[in-house]
Amino acid sequence: MPKHNMPDTPHFAVPFGGRSHAYTEKEIEKVRQIMRDSTGLTQGQEQHIFENKLATFLGVEKAHAVSNATAGLEIAAQLCDFRDGDEVVIPAHTFTSSAYPFVKHGAQLIWADIDPSTRVVSVEQIEPCLSKKTRAIVVPHLYGYGADMPGIMEIAEKYSALVIEDVAQAIGVRIDGKMAGAYGDFSVFSFHAHKNISTLGEGGALVARDEDHSRLIPQLRHNGHCNFTQPREGYWIPAMGNVDLPSLNEKALLPNNFCLGEVQCALGAMLLDRVEKINCDKRQRALRFIDTCSEKPQLELHREDSPRHNYHLLVAKVTTGNRDEFIRAMAFDYGIQCIVQYYPLYRYSFYRKLGLGKAKCPNTDEFFDNMVSFPFHHTLEEDQIEQIVRAVTSVLAKV
Repeated sequence: MPKHNMPDTPHFAVPFGGRSHAYTEKEIEKVRQIMRDSTGLTQGQEQHIFENKLATFLGVEKAHAVSNATAGLEIAAQLCDFRDGDEVVIPAHTFTSSAYPFVKHGAQLIWADIDPSTRVVSVEQIEPCLSKKTRAIVVPHLYGYGADMPGIMEIAEKYSALVIEDVAQAIGVRIDGKMAGAYGDFSVFSFHAHKNISTLGEGGALVARDEDHSRLIPQLRHNGHCNFTQPREGYWIPAMGNVDLPSLNEKALLPNNFCLGEVQCALGAMLLDRVEKINCDKRQRALRFIDTCSEKPQLELHREDSPRHNYHLLVAKVTTGNRDEFIRAMAFDYGIQCIVQYYPLYRYSFYRKLGLGKAKCPNTDEFFDNMVSFPFHHTLEEDQIEQIVRAVTSVLAKV
């Protein structure tokens, strides 16, 4: 491959991020209406509508809106009620916020490998990591592909382990006909700017299967606020509302402020009406891309023609040649900004300093060292997709 002149600030004809979402005029007008008419911009009617609609969509009893998925993971980690020596099994190939909330709340992380074909964790990778110390298993449905939840729930039950589904990238995905997020003891969703639907840049949701856990979430989410239990002479006596410490198994839990605003909740409720259309659009586009590249042995892509994959991201493994040279050529010869995701967590300084720098995850290392993630936001135009395909074809011809 020729050497590339790499400018400090290259211009990308197709940037990786780009404009990730397009909102309809009805959605924009709904935001305006909330700004004009809402009596309060948090903890109101729109939150209840969104939570109820999301619960119905997922097929669960109750969903709780939170400020982002990391906030949901923080609350889930609190409710895991870790004791000294408890372990959490988690794949090292995931975003960092899938992991560190459990460290903050006292758990020891045990790194699991990923399946080399699906790039998500499976029973085969989880089972060797389990022991009598295992308190919980974190299952990220990475890239938008639903992990084997029936199998994982079965093995978790044998070890009496809680299961946390990280559905940040996989809303609307179905596994054996059941929604991702409807399996675990806890399930966390993200509506960040890069996800298939976004509530204006940030947003999330938390589902808890246990009724007692679910009952505690609103108080943990909103600064410990709750009602007074004693009879009162007036609604203002001694104050409008109480603040108390929620407790689980006689253990006090410190509250947080993880509320999601009314504007975001209202938009989220509307976006649920078209999330499956967005997922379908991205899946069909991904399949066309994958099929076009099927005769190019230098790239290995994961093909799944079913609602089990929403193709939040489109990733491939470079099987021959040099991955970094491929990305350089795409960027500097053709203006296509590809990137690399996700740095194995045990390689980060953060986790090494915590004594979590050792792992036996050969599939994780192999995939990360050779993976490439293509621009794939929903608002890409068809001619941009064609531009990416042409660039891939040209670059691979040179490798």
